[in-house]
Amino acid sequence: MTTEHQAPDISGTKLNEQRFHILEQIAQEMGGNIVFPVCFEITAKISLVMRSKAPTIQKIAIEIQKDPLVTTKVLKLANSVTYNPNGSTVTDLNQALMRIGMQATRSLALACAMEQMSQSKAVSPFEAFSREILTHSLKAAAIARVLAQKLAPHLNADTALLAGLVHDLGAFYILHHAVRYPELVERPDTVQYLVAQWHESIGVILLDALGLPEEVVEAAADHDFPRTTPVDQLRSLADLVYVANLWAGGLNEAQKLDAPQIAEPPELANPRFVALQADFDTAINDFLSTW
Repeated sequence: MTTEHQAPDISGTKLNEQRFHILEQIAQEMGGNIVFPVCFEITAKISLVMRSKAPTIQKIAIEIQKDPLVTTKVLKLANSVTYNPNGSTVTDLNQALMRIGMQATRSLALACAMEQMSQSKAVSPFEAFSREILTHSLKAAAIARVLAQKLAPHLNADTALLAGLVHDLGAFYILHHAVRYPELVERPDTVQYLVAQWHESIGVILLDALGLPEEVVEAAADHDFPRTTPVDQLRSLADLVYVANLWAGGLNEAQKLDAPQIAEPPELANPRFVALQADFDTAINDFLSTW
């Protein structure tokens, strides 16, 4: 774990005031119209199409073609092993969108936005941490899709992918605000504490503002908080995201919470999940190769 720099010009009280101020500022912004970074523009447009009365692949294609990065990622994902097990390559965007579907397309656009946020100058003081969050999110997305396919056929696999991907979206929002405070930039452990404590509640508001499905928004809530009853059956998307988060390394986040700590969550030793380890690894490698 990174050791905090103890600058002599700020007291513990002052640091707590900075923590409170950043949360207060975020709360004020969320009380009005939330302004997303420019990289979320394509995601917002896709969301509008999907909420329209007659969403179609063709309408989404029109928006995606305006963004070369997302277009490239869509074609690459459509030709990955996950979506193209028979090795039949497609080069046409419409065909690629037909293959991966609208939900996975929205996930991909969100992932592109998250990647751009993690690499932007706005969060450069926390580049390593933001990249770690992005990688964790991509892993959780891949694992979530496998869990839905193998153990929860009543849940849509591409919706599971989306939920796994965006469950930590609130973390990026906090980082974009934290860089405004030199005292916080000098104390990366403090920022990680803020992220651990508040990214879930902030993420829920962001996901709702983006117009994501209600079950995806609900699955982002309390995904790090240890369950009083171990999850064995994946009855809901929230159950699935909780397990996917753990298997993607989410225990590190949970250990920063003001919550009862356990040595190792039972879900990481559950034979039903352990048996899917190879499938998880394959899906992760395939999904990460898109980036």
